[in-house]
Amino acid sequence: MIAIIDYGVGNLFSLKSSFAAIGVETAVTGDPEAIRRADRLILPGVGAFGDAAALLRRNGLDQVVRQEAEDGKPLLGICLGMQLLFDYGLEYGRHQGLGLIPGSVRPIADYIPAGYKVPHIGWNALRFPAGKPVSPLFRHIREGECVYFVHSFCGVECGESVVASAEYGGMLTAAVARGSIYGVQFHPEKSGNVGLNILRAFCEK
Repeated sequence: MIAIIDYGVGNLFSLKSSFAAIGVETAVTGDPEAIRRADRLILPGVGAFGDAAALLRRNGLDQVVRQEAEDGKPLLGICLGMQLLFDYGLEYGRHQGLGLIPGSVRPIADYIPAGYKVPHIGWNALRFPAGKPVSPLFRHIREGECVYFVHSFCGVECGESVVASAEYGGMLTAAVARGSIYGVQFHPEKSGNVGLNILRAFCEK
C-alpha cells in the first residue's frame, strides 16, 4: 500500500485518483503508524514552504518521513513536497526542510530572464542529464515528453541529485533523486499519460 501523507496541504484526492487509474491502492493518512506500515510514501504539497514545513513538524510527521526515507522506504515528493526534501527554503524567510536531498529552494525569478512570468505555469519538456543513466522514475517515458508545472520557487545547488530539468528561459530543476528518495517539481497527477507512467514507475520495484 502507498501512503499519501496528509499534513494539511496538497492535491490529495486527485493524486489518489491518479493511482487508482493505474490500479494502485493508496491511503490518504496523517497517522504515523499507517505511514510506517506503508510500502511507499507520497509527500504532496501546495502553498508556501514555511507553512508546509511547520504543518509537517506539528505532529512529528517530519521525523517519521525522514526516518522512513533514510531506512530505504521509497518516497516521492511532488511540487512543494519535492521542495521540502531539500535542506532549506527561502520563501518569506529561511525555513528548514527535511534535509533528504542536498540543496536549497530559491525564487525562480533569480534564474530566468526578466520578463518571464512568475509563477511558471504550463507544460514543459523534460530533459535528462547528459552522460548519466536515466532515472528509474522515467523508465516508461522518453526525454522531451511534457509535464505540467505550477511553481514560483525551484531547487538549486542540488548537483548530482538532478535527474531531469525543464527549460523556462533557463534550465530549472524538474526532478531529483538520491537512492530511493525522489522529488518532482511538476504535477504528475495533472500531466496526463506521461504523469501516470511516472507514477507507475515509482510503484515498481
